[in-house]
Amino acid sequence: MIIINLDVMMAKRKISLGELSDKVGITLANLSILKNNHAKAIRFSTLDAICRALECQPSDILEYIPDKEESAK
Repeated sequence: MIIINLDVMMAKRKISLGELSDKVGITLANLSILKNNHAKAIRFSTLDAICRALECQPSDILEYIPDKEESAK
């Protein structure tokens, strides 16, 4: 499972969803989908724009958590 920690980085950078939306050029609705972990995919260009705006690395936003079934193997 991939977790998107966008809300954590936004809090660290003290930036609102609206501000980030303006800087990145993504609609508020699509950014909200990412922030709330409802996204099925993310484009590299979007990830790049978010990292530029938040001055962070992709690993600051994306986190991999193994499924319980996989870790039991």
